[in-house]
Amino acid sequence: MSRFPPFSRYESGAVSARVRDLLVRLRLHMRDQAILDEAIARLATELNVRPGEAADQLTRMARHSGLAPVEVAKGIERPPDEPRQPVDVPVWVTGMLEAVHASALYLTPVKDATGRVVDFLILAANRHARTVAGRAAAELIGYRLMTASPGVAGSGLLDDYIGVFETGEPIHREGLEFVEVLDYLLWPATLSVRAARVDDGLLVSWRTMDDEEMLVSGWERAQRLAELGWGEWNLATQRTLWTPQMYEMFGRERDEGPMSLEELPAVVVPEDLPIVEDQVRSLLEHREAVETEFRIQQRHGVRHLSVFSEPILDADGVPVKVRCLAQDVTKNRRRERALAVAHEQAHRQRQRAEEEHRVTVQLQNTILPIRRGLIHLPGLTVGVRYLPGEELIRLGGDWFKARLIPDGRVLLAIGDAMGHGLTAASIMLQMRSGLAGLAYTQAPADRLATWLNDLIVHSNEGVTVTGTAVIGHFDPGDCTFRWTNAGHLAPLLIRDGRAVPIDGTQGMMLGAFDVTEYRMTATQLQPGDVLLLYTDGIVERRGQDLEAGMEALLQAAHLCTGDDPEQMINCLLDRLGGDKAEDDVCVLAVRVL
Repeated sequence: MSRFPPFSRYESGAVSARVRDLLVRLRLHMRDQAILDEAIARLATELNVRPGEAADQLTRMARHSGLAPVEVAKGIERPPDEPRQPVDVPVWVTGMLEAVHASALYLTPVKDATGRVVDFLILAANRHARTVAGRAAAELIGYRLMTASPGVAGSGLLDDYIGVFETGEPIHREGLEFVEVLDYLLWPATLSVRAARVDDGLLVSWRTMDDEEMLVSGWERAQRLAELGWGEWNLATQRTLWTPQMYEMFGRERDEGPMSLEELPAVVVPEDLPIVEDQVRSLLEHREAVETEFRIQQRHGVRHLSVFSEPILDADGVPVKVRCLAQDVTKNRRRERALAVAHEQAHRQRQRAEEEHRVTVQLQNTILPIRRGLIHLPGLTVGVRYLPGEELIRLGGDWFKARLIPDGRVLLAIGDAMGHGLTAASIMLQMRSGLAGLAYTQAPADRLATWLNDLIVHSNEGVTVTGTAVIGHFDPGDCTFRWTNAGHLAPLLIRDGRAVPIDGTQGMMLGAFDVTEYRMTATQLQPGDVLLLYTDGIVERRGQDLEAGMEALLQAAHLCTGDDPEQMINCLLDRLGGDKAEDDVCVLAVRVL
C-alpha cells in the first residue's frame, strides 16, 4: 500500500476553483482594456488627434470627474456614421489591390489643422480584405482606419503606418501579436503585415498566420531562447543544412556557409579532440547515435556545446546523412565553475574559521583557566561562571579578575572586548593581563581604568580596539567597594532578597579615545550582600531589546537567593537560559562574609 495519501477531489477542486478565479479576473481585466482601447480610438477620431493624445485626454476626463478611466470610457459613445461619399478610385489602385493575395487596403492620409497625419481613410480594399474581427471589404471602404479597426491604435500599427508614409521606408512585421477591439471585446491574432507608400497613399496588406507557420515561428523562438541549433550533413552530396542558431554557436557569417564535418576538428579545443574523433567514429563506423559535449574556439571565445548526433542509414545500413541537435551550454558551465569556486572559497573560509576557533579556545583556556567554581578571598566568597557562545564563530572576549593584591584589598573586575573570535580573544588577553600588571601599582580603580585605556589605544596604532569593563577594589577593613565603570553594564546589589542596579558614573568605553578620565564610585556593603557583575551575553537576546533583558535579570535575581554564590549563578542561568545564549556569558556573584 502506498505511504502517500491519495489525491482527494476536494484538493483538485480547490485548485481548479483558484485557477478559474484567476482566469475570470484576467478576462475582466481584458474587457476593461478593450473598453479603454476602443474609447481611445473613438475619442481620437472625434477630436482628430493621435491615439496618445486621446489617451491623455481620457486620463484628464477621469481625473476631473473622479471616476475610474474605464467608467469614463464606457460613456464615450461611437460617433454617428457619416454618409459615405462616392470615392473615385483610380483604376491602377484597384488593379494593384487585386494582385495582392492577402487582405489589402489602399489608404490616404487624414490630417489635423496643422497638417500632421493623425489617421488614414480607407480608399479601397481588395475582395480578400477581412479584418481580424470579421469585417469585410464592403464594411471598410470610406471609413477612417481607426473606426474600421480600432486595434491599430493600441497595437502600434497606426504609428508604423504614419512612419512609412512620412519616411517612405516600407515595413514587414512577421509574427505580429495583434489585438483587434470591437464592441468591447478583444480579438487577438498573429499577423504578417506589410506596408509601403505608393503615390500619395499607403498600400497595406496582412494575413493571419496559420498553425504550421505558428509552430515554425514558435520553434525558431524556442531555438533562440534555449540556444539550440540543428544541422544535417549529406555525406553523398556533401551538402550541409544549418539553422540560424548553428551559425551563432560556431561564430560564422551566413555568407561563409555551414561548416563541413572535415572542418569541425579545426575549431575544437585541442584537449577535446579525442571526444570529437570518438563521436565521428561512433556515427560512421559503429552507426550509433551519440551524445557528447565538447568545446570549440570561435571569434567570440570558447563555447561549450552539448551535441546529440545520429546517423541516417540507407536500406543497406550505410550512413548517408548525419544529423545533430546542438545546444550552447556555455552559461551553464560558467555558473558551475563559479559555484565550484564559491564552494572552494567557503571551504577554505570554514577551515580558517575552525582553526581560528581552535586557537581562540586554547587562548581562552590559557587566559581563563577557571571557568566555574568558588574563589575564597578576604571577606568574600566569589562564584565564577564563564560560558562560551553557542555558535563557534561568536566566541567573544568576556573576561574577569578576582584576586588579592599586596595592600590587602581585593581586585574585582569584569569586562568584554568588542568583537568575536581570535581578534576578541587577543584583545581580551591584552586587557586582562594589562590590568593585572597595573593593579600592582596599588592605584585606585579610576586611575587603573585611565592607564588601561592608554595601553589599549597606544598598543594598537592604526586600529580601533574597544572594550568595556567594571574595575573596583573591595576593602575588607571598611567593607567598601570602590569602583569605576568604563562603558559596562551597571553591577547589581542583592540585599535582603531585593536586587537593584548600583548607581555609578558611566564612563567612556576603553579604547574609544586616547585621553579619557574616569570617576570613582564608593558603594558601602554589609555582610550577606551579594554583588553581581556580569557581561551583556546574559541579558541580550535576538529580537529583544536590552531593557527587557535587564528586567528579566532583576526578576531572576529576586528569586535566586541563598548563601552559595555558585548555586545562585546556576539559578540565574536556568531562569534566563544563559546556557543557550548566542554570545559569551560571564558572571561573578560576590558574597560579603
